[in-house]
Amino acid sequence: MSEPAVSRFPVPELDDLPEDIRERIAEVGEKAGFIPNVFLVLARRPEEFRAFFTYHDALMEKETPGLSKAEREMIVVATSARNQCQYCVIAHGAILRIRAKNPYLADQLATNYRKADISARQKAMLDFAIKVSWHAEEVDEQDYRLLNEYGFDDEDIWDIGAISAFFGLSNRLVNLTSMRTNDEFYLMGRVPPKK
Repeated sequence: MSEPAVSRFPVPELDDLPEDIRERIAEVGEKAGFIPNVFLVLARRPEEFRAFFTYHDALMEKETPGLSKAEREMIVVATSARNQCQYCVIAHGAILRIRAKNPYLADQLATNYRKADISARQKAMLDFAIKVSWHAEEVDEQDYRLLNEYGFDDEDIWDIGAISAFFGLSNRLVNLTSMRTNDEFYLMGRVPPKK
């Protein structure tokens, strides 16, 4: 039986890619131990690849006093579940398990974040993220006041909304391309890595 396709669109050969993109993919592959399919699929359009990952990194690779890297991943998992994006739920669920050091949280969030073992503050964060994802036109000052009451400042609120919006784009691109989730993601953060 042949391996399922990574995408319904052709995936470029690594040797055919611009040097900066090849280097980025090699760096990620070395760190993760495999190349996440999102890098291969999006590499078919180099300018868009660069823009996508520049914005991704600006949102996801920082930690601020009001929003940890694990909480950023919580937003991705909850909104991606709502957007029915299998790849992002599984891939970012793996990252969340590692960053939160909790093998259960990602599954709870992907199924129903309202019933997950999270704080009231985190639930308010995810309520807002889902609202931005699905009903952004209804966001109003009451939403900001509630988040302020939980200790989120305007920069945190911007990040919550921007992560939700960015992954709305990502979720739709993944579904458009029928991107296959790497098998490696399924066990990450659930079992100790092989030595």
